[in-house]
Amino acid sequence: MSDMALLLIDVQASFTAKNYWDEALAEVWRPRQRRLLDLAHEAGLPVIRILHEEPGSMTPFDPDSGLVRPLMGFEDDVAVTFHKRAHNAFTDTGLERWLRLAGIKRLAISGIRTEQCCETTARIGSDLGFEIDFVSEATLTFPMTRAGRQWSAEEIHACTELVLEGRFARIVDIATLQREWLATETA
Repeated sequence: MSDMALLLIDVQASFTAKNYWDEALAEVWRPRQRRLLDLAHEAGLPVIRILHEEPGSMTPFDPDSGLVRPLMGFEDDVAVTFHKRAHNAFTDTGLERWLRLAGIKRLAISGIRTEQCCETTARIGSDLGFEIDFVSEATLTFPMTRAGRQWSAEEIHACTELVLEGRFARIVDIATLQREWLATETA
């Protein structure tokens, strides 16, 4: 069994019901996320689905909403699914224990939102001793406003890469992972 796994973080229908959902940004992200997911399947790597839930919140993240489910087009079979209530995928989910029992040492991070759940999971995963590949092109985020200034999704991606690179993660593209994963599979 490989010591690598793909985390598919919060790729769920809940986001489509949020007022900041931007279908134009999602259209760019979807084929990249799909390519990475297909690559993980092809390389025989375990895919771990993480779904964010906020029980009782009466929001799209409340399990009663019916939206805490895989985003259409990403309903693939996965090795395991964890439900989280914190921003990171480790707190109170059992993910770390599952990874250690499976012998996983390296994680590829992908999903929604780049600077929130994906970045936080990368930081915590690194602190726990996992090697982290942050696949920024397979993460999705949306513009944000602070103090009257709007930050584009591209700027948020760039800031996230800046603060993670060399400290918490290796920023890597899908083409590089394809070479590495498929070389590992045939080695």
